[in-house]
Amino acid sequence: MALWSELTGQAAAIEVVEAAASAGDSSAMTHSWLITGPPGSGRSNLAYAFAAALLGGDEATQQQVAARTHPDLGVLSTDRVIISIDEVRALVATSQFSPSVGRYRVMVIEDADRMAERTSNVLLKALEEPPPRTVWILCAPSEADLIPTIRSRVRTVRLRVPDADEVADLLVRRDGVDPTLAATAARQAQSHIGMAHRLATNVEARERRARTLDTALGIHRVSDAVFAAATLLDLAKADAEAITQERDEHERESALRSLGVEPGGTVPAKLRSQLKNLEDDQKRRATRSLRDGIDRILVDLLSLYRDILLTQLGVPSEPVNLDIIDRVRRAAEASTPEQTLQTMDAIAIARRRIDANVAPALALEAMLVSAIRPERAAGRG
Repeated sequence: MALWSELTGQAAAIEVVEAAASAGDSSAMTHSWLITGPPGSGRSNLAYAFAAALLGGDEATQQQVAARTHPDLGVLSTDRVIISIDEVRALVATSQFSPSVGRYRVMVIEDADRMAERTSNVLLKALEEPPPRTVWILCAPSEADLIPTIRSRVRTVRLRVPDADEVADLLVRRDGVDPTLAATAARQAQSHIGMAHRLATNVEARERRARTLDTALGIHRVSDAVFAAATLLDLAKADAEAITQERDEHERESALRSLGVEPGGTVPAKLRSQLKNLEDDQKRRATRSLRDGIDRILVDLLSLYRDILLTQLGVPSEPVNLDIIDRVRRAAEASTPEQTLQTMDAIAIARRRIDANVAPALALEAMLVSAIRPERAAGRG
């Protein structure tokens, strides 16, 4: 596998970390890094490619890093809402070990923005006095998502949003996706690489997205808004379950095998606590997955109203939702730019409320009331 092949449109960032990985002890190499960029830009992909380069860069090393099994690699990732302080303490403890087979011991924290301040302070101590052969690589959407004292101790590498054409090319080259489908998926995902891959390879994901937009365009009265909120929440739940179900089953089967329990066999009482811990972790991950699913829906809705607004303003731009452009035009005629902006503001508010643990159904209902449009002008096509 090519070391940097999972990254697209990030030549400047690759140049920085590639130079550092080959620099040895020169000033180009520092021991605490922060990779920032918008969702889908490839933060974790760059982090692990950088880690593989630091650990040797050969094919065997790349495979071990990809499987997260390299003896000098420490990883902290979470599907939960926050990273716990105990998880960071455990990673900090292992960061003190000397490398066993290479030049460095590399510690990667994905979604470092999910650390509370108290947890961040545990990490800060490790960044202030790292062992000479330990390298920390943190990933977060932006520098502002970390506490100032951590920001002052890391070297930041910023990723950009790749072009849709670049994402489509990656899907064709890496995943064998049909070029037309790849272009559509990249455009609808707004260059989010992971979401583009999912839309290109999962027909149910494409159907759920289409239903999301159809639901929004069908809101003509308050009762429609209430029904639409329930529909969108159901779509988010279905999306979250589709993502987590297969993984949960695989984890449970692996856990049972490691405990010596045959498929369908009874779990001994003394081992049930271990399975209970796994189930608790999966429930917490499901909560995060549902929240992420709702946010994906809201991002899709923002793309819809962005297309409507640009149409209303006569701005020449390729629509994100080109496949329903006739409905976009009719929706543009049914409202004013001011109303469209109000709806986009309402979506942004809903995202903040849900992130602050407001009940999703209530946040969605309040948001969708702003999307009510006269039925006579918003007919279906």
